[in-house]
Amino acid sequence: MPYKHTTKTSTTLHPDGRYESKTVEETTRVPAAGLGRKAIDIINEKNAAKSPWVAFEYYPPRTEDGTRNLVKRFHKMNKQGPAYGDMTWGAGGSTSDLTLELCTTMLHEVGMEPNMHLTCTNMEVAKIDAALEGAKKVSIRNIVALRGDPPHGQEKWEATEGGFECALDLIKYIRKHHGDYFCVSTAGYPEGHPNVILPVKDESKLSESELTRVVRNSDGVFVCSDADYEKELKYLKDKVDAGAEFIITQMFFEAKLFTKFVNDCRAYGINCPIMPGIMLIQSFGGFKRMTSLCKSRVPAELMAAIDAIPNNSKAEHDKLVKEFGIQQGAKICRELLADGHYGLHLYSLNLEQVTYGVMKELGLLTE
Repeated sequence: MPYKHTTKTSTTLHPDGRYESKTVEETTRVPAAGLGRKAIDIINEKNAAKSPWVAFEYYPPRTEDGTRNLVKRFHKMNKQGPAYGDMTWGAGGSTSDLTLELCTTMLHEVGMEPNMHLTCTNMEVAKIDAALEGAKKVSIRNIVALRGDPPHGQEKWEATEGGFECALDLIKYIRKHHGDYFCVSTAGYPEGHPNVILPVKDESKLSESELTRVVRNSDGVFVCSDADYEKELKYLKDKVDAGAEFIITQMFFEAKLFTKFVNDCRAYGINCPIMPGIMLIQSFGGFKRMTSLCKSRVPAELMAAIDAIPNNSKAEHDKLVKEFGIQQGAKICRELLADGHYGLHLYSLNLEQVTYGVMKELGLLTE
């Protein structure tokens, strides 16, 4: 495997007036020709072609067997020509070594361009530096800068002493210390960030815009107010102005909601590419948990349809839910493509059946 060796010399002035020079050799792992590219360049090329294309998102498995199986899936799914492979980051760097290892494997052994998540949760500056330097040494060029969720068991997010307050701080830090080496992307929230999706006291007072975002679930009625939504757009523009080059959205289940979000961003002066984050329905329980956690707006007809799936046996129910997930995923993708959104960021949940099923329905699957 190819490596690039460089030397760096630094000079230190000691208190006694002596100068000391120190030379350190640095080794960088070099990817195969055509790899080690910035995701933004790939996105711009693919969007210019005005044809549908995909990217896949994965997460680090909890077991060694799971990791081995995921690497096999990388090889298999790379045959579909994804623009990049997104890899999430555990809170507080809980999966930092594995995230970097999987991204390295993705780039150098599989030939898929990695887009590595990096969060602020429980991450002091030294850990951020280690993650960025580690990525640089293996020629990873793409970072998703995020605040991150609270650690497991902690309800409220808190900044780490000596760390960062938010994704904006992280983006500024990356640009200050690494210039334009990395393509930095960030998160966007078509329905508003879950922290500002709050209980509705009087539905009759909701604005027309708020009604497009209102969330109804078993816990009640919630919405991101117009005032908070405006703050969300301002903060998103601040992140883009600080150096974020494209946006990946939180999951949503209505194409028109995403299109409205894109139009709102454009009106606010946010002109970078915006990738629709498409959560594919893989299991009944997972869908219910995730939509509740994220306070996602789920259309009543979609919730009714998934609740109506016959549940005579677990195996049959799981099969029917996946079949439903394929049809639902293909439907929202078709609507997005019809609205002119060519790139589809698919949350694969490390599984291929529903992902491939949706691509086949769209005529995008390479057999």
